[in-house]
Amino acid sequence: MFILNALAEHRQPLLPADATLLGAAAADDVARFLRHRPNHVPTPLHLLPALAAELGVGSIAVKDEGHRLGLGSFKALGGSYAVICLVLEAAARHLGRRVDVGELHDPAVRSIASRITVACATDGNHGRSVAQGAQFVGAQSVIFVHEGVSEERAAAIARFGARIIRVDGNYDDSVAEAARVAADTGWLTVSDTSWPGYEHIPGLVMQGYVALVREALRDLPEPPTHVFLQAGVGGFAAAVAGHLAVLLGDNRPTVTIVEPLRAACVLQSARARQPVRVKAGPPTVMAMLECYEPSLVAWRILSRVADAFMTIDDADAIAMMNRLARPSAGDPAIVSGESGGVGLAGLVSIAGDASVRDALRLDGRSRVLVVNTEGATDPVQYRHFVGLDPAAVAGQEMTRSN
Repeated sequence: MFILNALAEHRQPLLPADATLLGAAAADDVARFLRHRPNHVPTPLHLLPALAAELGVGSIAVKDEGHRLGLGSFKALGGSYAVICLVLEAAARHLGRRVDVGELHDPAVRSIASRITVACATDGNHGRSVAQGAQFVGAQSVIFVHEGVSEERAAAIARFGARIIRVDGNYDDSVAEAARVAADTGWLTVSDTSWPGYEHIPGLVMQGYVALVREALRDLPEPPTHVFLQAGVGGFAAAVAGHLAVLLGDNRPTVTIVEPLRAACVLQSARARQPVRVKAGPPTVMAMLECYEPSLVAWRILSRVADAFMTIDDADAIAMMNRLARPSAGDPAIVSGESGGVGLAGLVSIAGDASVRDALRLDGRSRVLVVNTEGATDPVQYRHFVGLDPAAVAGQEMTRSN
């Protein structure tokens, strides 16, 4: 399924608050915070010239977030950043002055952090980021996981000292339960989706993601002409596309949003011309994208900066995992989880459709940017779908890069 953005607000400027949230100054702040994170290094940008030639585009660049902060996902940038910001805000209120990120380990700030409990719902990656951020600042964390989250992903979250609470149902059910319990207990809900009256914290989560865009633009010889971005609730896609829109203005790339066919809440919202909740059906293998209602902040941005919306099915996602693990001659091997290569899978699925290419103005001069949003965050699942150990694929990647 593929549709162009026909909304009245398409290509209108971002609202001032959203432009500030995702602007250059915000990227400066995120970069400054990251300098205080132990072992932080920028993630690699891979070029896939063989695949680009096969698909008839000028170039394909993959920003590989499978290496981010030891968590294997771009989510490492969002949840932990929001937790740090919230602790600094709490410390500023208690101490009656501005508190800088460099003071996080001062005894007074650590004492305040120790009395804070952060909570969130997760498909796996966001919860790990929130738990890691809480451990870093000395706060407590409680993470709600729905019945579709594997034991391996839950255990990876618990390793950061988080308390895990299982919730019946899907991701949206766990979001509701986390918000309810947090309200009853006084915990801070650090959600990556937003709803009426709850936008500040999801905005911080999104703001954290702009770091990967800044790194990619620094490494690319020219800005991209096209970007294919996967969406769950839409926060990641909105952050990347919104930041590019603020920085590049009328020269921004054409943005296509890619979702699982079984959980296409952003596409269906575009069709309905307003945010909608789609009916939950059978689970998709793209577990990190299995969301049935868009974030309101993300929708507000995507309605303006997304140019097209499309879906792929599970077979497409699995095929991309395998294609990246066993690349065309000369292209690097990339470890990509079930949701990691969805943007690139979207490009592959429409590359042979002349009408879609024309609609997107996709041709042999196009410079395409995609993001591998996760590595093998569930190694058991990865081996099941790819038939290779992720460490072996990563070894190929390291060998070629050297």
